[in-house]
Formats: sequence, structure tokens, C-alpha cells
Amino acid sequence: QVQLVESGGGLVQPGGSLRLSCAASGRTFSSNTMGWFRQPPGKEREFAAAISWGGDNTRYADSVKGRFTISRDNAKNTVYLQMSSLKPEDTAVYYCAGRRSGGYFGLVDRSTTYDYWGQGTQVTVSS
Repeated sequence: QVQLVESGGGLVQPGGSLRLSCAASGRTFSSNTMGWFRQPPGKEREFAAAISWGGDNTRYADSVKGRFTISRDNAKNTVYLQMSSLKPEDTAVYYCAGRRSGGYFGLVDRSTTYDYWGQGTQVTVSS
């Protein structure tokens, strides 16, 4: 059974930082594109960041570019999202997502192109 488990969420003040982790089990994702999405309260799920299987390609939503960094450690089957200069509008449930097959890095901002999802971790940015 494939599982993606996010951790690292919490309450942080504006301007602060958090690092989210997504640990995969049940299969290896070392050859697959991984992504982070988020769902702000009362809004639809939206793309945040994605990373190719080797980590050499990344893509970010305009709203997080320059503040968030996605990375991965294939030996640990784990993907990370380092979030800095956090704003109240970053408040959301953050979800990790993985693709079932291939190293294709197209359409990474489309949630429908991912096959596996974690349960989400809450990030709240507030003073």
C-alpha cells in the first residue's frame, strides 16, 4: 500500500519559516515527479511546487516563487518544501503528491496528473 505522509506543519508568524516533509512508503518515487499543492480555507486546491525525479527541474507557482524551495532525497524517499518569508495568505492545508509512472515533467501544476496524495498538513501563518 502506497502512503505519502506529510509532516512539519504548524503555526508560524508572518515572515517566519517552516520546512514540510513528505515521506513515501510502499513504493519508491525516485523515478517520479513529485509535487506540493495547497488548499487555503474556503478555496480550491492549488499548485505550489513540483520537482523532477532527479531534482534538476523544479517549478513554482508565481505566488511562492522566490520564497519556497522544493527538494528531494531519493535515498530517503522523501520530498521537502522549505517555506520562508511566510505570509498570512500562505495559510492552507499542504498536500504532497506523486505520480505513478515515468519521469515526464509536463503539466506539473495539474492535480489530475498525480496518482498518490498524502493526507495533508496544516500551515497557519498568523501573528
